[in-house]
Amino acid sequence: MSLPYRLLDRDGGEVAAVSEFLLDMLANDDSPASLRSYAYELLAWFRFLWAVEVPWERAGRVEARDFALWLQAVKKPPRPRRLDAPPPGSINPVTGKRYPGEHYAARTRRHARAAVRSFYEYHREMHGRPLLNPFPKARRAEDEHLNAHHNPMQPYRRPARRAPYQPKEPRRAPRGIPEQAFNELFAGLPSHRDRALVAFYVSAGPRASELLGVTRDRVSPGDQTIGVVRKGSRALQWIPASSDAFVWLRLYQQQLRPLALDGPDEPLWWTLRRPLRPLSYDAARMVFTRANEKLGANWTLHDLRHSAAKHMVRDPALSITDVQWVLGHLHVATTEQYLEPAQEEVVAQVLAHHARQAAEPLRPVMPAPGYRPEVLQTLLGTAVLGGGPA
Repeated sequence: MSLPYRLLDRDGGEVAAVSEFLLDMLANDDSPASLRSYAYELLAWFRFLWAVEVPWERAGRVEARDFALWLQAVKKPPRPRRLDAPPPGSINPVTGKRYPGEHYAARTRRHARAAVRSFYEYHREMHGRPLLNPFPKARRAEDEHLNAHHNPMQPYRRPARRAPYQPKEPRRAPRGIPEQAFNELFAGLPSHRDRALVAFYVSAGPRASELLGVTRDRVSPGDQTIGVVRKGSRALQWIPASSDAFVWLRLYQQQLRPLALDGPDEPLWWTLRRPLRPLSYDAARMVFTRANEKLGANWTLHDLRHSAAKHMVRDPALSITDVQWVLGHLHVATTEQYLEPAQEEVVAQVLAHHARQAAEPLRPVMPAPGYRPEVLQTLLGTAVLGGGPA
């Protein structure tokens, strides 16, 4: 079987060690997207080693340390930006979300370390070289299998100390789109196709790639379900969606019917311009970005999934395991993160609490027997003791 991705050296030749590792990942039934992700992380590592002129099999802790420092300091490759685009790392005034910064995020650096470590562990186990992994495991031996027999009903246990050169794991609470902001965003969508997509995202909570991969034979309006192939397990799962989503889908199909292919294996989502092509993730993201620009917001497609999860966990008729199944989470602990309120929700609730407290009439305090009223009046005031304004 041919590899979907390969790593080339500076002379254009294939790096055999990386191809062998990627082939092993393919044999382990890892998805092409995972191979692509690991290949890019290994590309950064090999480019670093080529720059310092160290062969990959001779890299040690010094190179691992310098690579970690380089990832912290280097700026990401620039992407085309509009002249009026907000500065990297700034906060959007509408959503309160931060734009991507110029440097690599901690999650990206953690993934890079994990990919390179896995590459070296494979070669150590298969060929016995190199003898040492440049990126060692956690400090304590028992941390290596800390969650090997993890109970999905319990939260994950964390190792006592992080592994060397492993960035701290950021803790971010998922944020959904507020109702008013979603209504404004939905009103700004230009076509029935885009309204159908967003309606499915916000009611069924699939990942962006999962919904875009739906074919025509995986839509059941009678059952009000849609079949998606899950990102991790790649298993077909029929998930329920709102009736509004199917209404918008029908309107979109009526517009497209004279042009699109009607075969059961044909994609459900197409571009609106001729010649028709299957709608890609980048094209769907750009449609959503243009709707954002009208509002000055920076919501993402994944925020729609967060919104769907937030709405479901707040429904007392749905259990947390129901929501876990719909979202396709392997562990219930992943779903439980949606139980945590967002910062703006807590602030709004506490401010409402203070408003209710201020609106309530002041109740006089009755002193307990043995306390002198004049002393309490001096300490608490006349109004509190029921004697009129202080």
